Amino acid sequence: MDTQRTGRVFGWFFIGTFITSIPARIIIVDGLGASWTNVRFVPGATSVTSLKIGAILDFGVILTNVATAVVLYPIAKRYSRTLALGYVSARIMESAFIAAGIVSLLAVVNVHDALTGAHGAQATALAVSGNTLATTYQWAFQFGPGLVVGFGNGLILGYLMYRSGLVPRRMALFGLVGGPLLILSFFLITFGAYKNGSNPSGLITLPEIVWEAFLGIYCAWKGFRPGQIAESNVAVT
Repeated sequence: MDTQRTGRVFGWFFIGTFITSIPARIIIVDGLGASWTNVRFVPGATSVTSLKIGAILDFGVILTNVATAVVLYPIAKRYSRTLALGYVSARIMESAFIAAGIVSLLAVVNVHDALTGAHGAQATALAVSGNTLATTYQWAFQFGPGLVVGFGNGLILGYLMYRSGLVPRRMALFGLVGGPLLILSFFLITFGAYKNGSNPSGLITLPEIVWEAFLGIYCAWKGFRPGQIAESNVAVT
């Protein structure tokens, strides 16, 4: 197995998660006619095309998420089967929440279509349904990229990279710090300390963003550090 080449493939898939997830979020929020801090269904301001494009991009996030775990697993298990399986599980769990959000978004499209020609109580009921579906999308986003990522990309992947030395250990510390901060942010948002997408939210998640951006760029450029794999040929738990 060419570990450097595998590392580069991993890096490009990791970059792929950025390329798909960030535009998806921007397009979806805009398509709902909402704001970053108040994601909701706004009748009359919804763009069906934007929601469909956002849903497709979110599906791209699922594909690249799973790909990063599949590509990394054969190498990661040489250091720890537990961590390797934990990372695969975290990616799958995150993707499941993203999938739930996709389904909710596409249901919003149906509500939008049904609103055409609706009046009175029927229009009000449909608007409430649309807002409920938009809220479901937001909570799915909050639990997936907002919570599970803190465990998967932050703690598990950060510790795995720190322990293995596949990337510079000093940078892996950003994952070990950023993961817990992202988890903390989830609880602060959940209990109303501030809103997702606000300045405090962006600040507290910055170490995790730096860690993931570095990991993708470094691995796509250099691959995994040569010589590190040779140091451990026996998997441990």
